[in-house]
Amino acid sequence: MGYRIAVAGATGNVGREMLNILAERAFPVDEIAALASRRSLGTEVSFGDKTLTIRDLDAFDFTGWDMALFAIGSDATKKYAPKAARAGCVVIDNSSLYRYDPEVPLIVPEVNPQAVHDYARKNIIANPNCSTAQMVVALKPLHDRARIRRVVVSTYQSVSGAGKEAMDELWDQTKAIYNPVDEKPPRLFPKQIAFNVIPQIDVFMESGETREEWKMVAETKKIVDPSIKVSATCVRVPVFVGHSEAVNIEFEDFLDEDEAREILRTAPGILVIDKREDGGYVTPVECVGDYATFISRIRQDSTIDNGLNLWCVSDNLRKGAALNAVQIAELLGREVLKKG
Repeated sequence: MGYRIAVAGATGNVGREMLNILAERAFPVDEIAALASRRSLGTEVSFGDKTLTIRDLDAFDFTGWDMALFAIGSDATKKYAPKAARAGCVVIDNSSLYRYDPEVPLIVPEVNPQAVHDYARKNIIANPNCSTAQMVVALKPLHDRARIRRVVVSTYQSVSGAGKEAMDELWDQTKAIYNPVDEKPPRLFPKQIAFNVIPQIDVFMESGETREEWKMVAETKKIVDPSIKVSATCVRVPVFVGHSEAVNIEFEDFLDEDEAREILRTAPGILVIDKREDGGYVTPVECVGDYATFISRIRQDSTIDNGLNLWCVSDNLRKGAALNAVQIAELLGREVLKKG
């Protein structure tokens, strides 16, 4: 016996990945509905070897459905998530709307699976920000061993984190570099993204942080440990898929780099590729389509007591969004609903 699953936002990058991953991981589905706005009615999307026709999210009745995976942005989620939750359908939401709500669990299954039991307060579970998700997978096993005091992270985030239009903008600007008469000025991004890097993701706050940087701080504290201090600089780079992060960690206790490497090798969701030779590390191109969070460049930081550096790479459309949502659905089914 399986589940009745709805995927809202099924025509977008993340929604399509949710459908792909549900099929790839043989999630126990009795019935699945692909939902989107009315303008997408009649569009077809793939689910394994099946083809699904988009249904109207606005008219959809969630009564009798077990889970709904949402990838529709905060504004639409604010309208439809409470409707689904009231109908008894557990919402797993990929937007930022509920991440900081104390009554909504924010979950990365490898890190805080026990939080799934708190879902019933609002019948909603939040999926973290893509840059946070991969980092906390790496932090948690190290924190369990040596207690993390402070993290300084610089991100190198792909344009797919901003959606399909952002990917199109990078593609169009890249082509225009070689065809100057076909100028493509910035539309979605504040500056040219092709052959450039932009040290701004989301809006600026009064503190000088961008909201993306604030998210990494707040979400790491909620998911891992509120005592961890986090300083983040988030940068958009001209990469289509795959987020990278340079992470500096200060521990309360000394942790040798070799022990850290072994801890990470045995941790769930992580693959360590760390050879001290040319190419002995993972780049975004190599992580696309993979489930894992890849860790490379593990080394002692001699400038501080109990310091460690590492390089963290993951497919942001998968672990940073769709995969994590499906893993939450698997966790919910296994630990709470217990049908499939």
